[in-house]
Amino acid sequence: MRYLPIFLDLQTGPVLLVGAGDLVRAKLRLLLSAGARVRWFAVDGDYDAGLDDEAAVRVERAGDPLSADLNGVIAILCAGAGELGETVARRARAAGIPVNVMDDIAHSSFIFPAVVDRGDVVVAVGTGGASPVVARRVREKIESVLPARIGDLAAFIGRWRKPMQKLLPQMSSRRTFWERIVDGPIGALVLAGRTEEAERALRDIRDPQSYAAERGFVTLVGAGPGDPDLLTVKALRALQDADVIFYDDLVSSEVLDRARRDATRVSVGRRIGKPGMGQDATNALLIAAAREGKRAVRLKGGDPFIFGRGGEEVAALREAGVAYSVIPGVSAGIGAAAQFEVPLTFRKQATRITFLTAHKTHDAAAVDWSLLTDAGMTIVVYMGITAAPAIRAGLLAAGRSAKTPVGVFARVTRPDARAVVGTLSELPDLVEKIDGGPAILIIGDVVSHGLPWPRVVRELEDIRRDTRVLEPVA
Repeated sequence: MRYLPIFLDLQTGPVLLVGAGDLVRAKLRLLLSAGARVRWFAVDGDYDAGLDDEAAVRVERAGDPLSADLNGVIAILCAGAGELGETVARRARAAGIPVNVMDDIAHSSFIFPAVVDRGDVVVAVGTGGASPVVARRVREKIESVLPARIGDLAAFIGRWRKPMQKLLPQMSSRRTFWERIVDGPIGALVLAGRTEEAERALRDIRDPQSYAAERGFVTLVGAGPGDPDLLTVKALRALQDADVIFYDDLVSSEVLDRARRDATRVSVGRRIGKPGMGQDATNALLIAAAREGKRAVRLKGGDPFIFGRGGEEVAALREAGVAYSVIPGVSAGIGAAAQFEVPLTFRKQATRITFLTAHKTHDAAAVDWSLLTDAGMTIVVYMGITAAPAIRAGLLAAGRSAKTPVGVFARVTRPDARAVVGTLSELPDLVEKIDGGPAILIIGDVVSHGLPWPRVVRELEDIRRDTRVLEPVA
């Protein structure tokens, strides 16, 4: 993040505006809508702004922005100023005044974001000046989901903050109290425009401490395979509400970045061949957090109920009498199939799917491979890198064809995702080409319909060892 979002109090001094044409007039309207006092230097001498109320605008008809008195000026803006903008920017920097030259990042010390204005709630969206169009699109998305009266709700809470600080001296209690207000019937009244009723309802709360009291709660959340954009809306809400987050090693940092910044984060993951926290210890942490009245999130890579031990954790929470909920996530197998366009089923060709996990060779040895020899069955193997030789041996010994298409898909949905495809006979060699896991193995004819297959094995009948690593296709 190169640009730190800040909010400038325009009541503390005037803004110097330099430029001409429609561009400077657009900036003028924006400044006036925020209550700014503006000193305007029109480089073309045309000060007709078409405004109903120009009392806040001081036009500098005879002035020169290069010699103007900058005492008290809190910011300088140039729009449609031509080459003069660069000179004004140098003077502003020398005087230590923030300056923006429209469409000229090199001479600007700050940039204008796309703004969502809901009164006391203002959202600023920026792209570091790289793409204002993208910023506007994001702003439009935000505007489409924000309630029209969200600013009224913020103002409502603002009026009651100081009284509640005396009644609820502990910050954690105040936060819980206001969250119940925002998410409950009182907040709904404000958003419906019934502010007087909301005021009465808030005054009628006799014991804010009891109102704020909340039982602990655990939410098992599927983090998906890595791409934070694959999180569900419910998962995002849970991450934003959490007091503490217990996360696996496979959860990406980008997903963790979507959590509330002041939430406590505790790693409880385990990786093959490395020490880690046992399942019983993790269960105990979840139960303890809930009994302390905290909202805990158990954040698990993929989906909690697909090789994620979510069932064991739910059983422990039930036995302890702890309230919980489960939010599903995109499993890594589904993520791999989607990213590399491998249909896990295909009409008249692949009509069944089996999901397996094989951490080690002895896991693969315990599988009854005779049940998986049907060419119409797609096999999706989780954590199968180490056991790849045993998986190949088991399937071949059971009668699955050595020519069966196979794909190894590593770090799926992440920027460094990779895919290697070939045949079952080549499986261990394919695993060696992906530069580390985690990885998903997909075995079955459906792999030949995927995106990597035509590029790598067009001549599979003649050259069975022709494989290469593919980057994900945008």
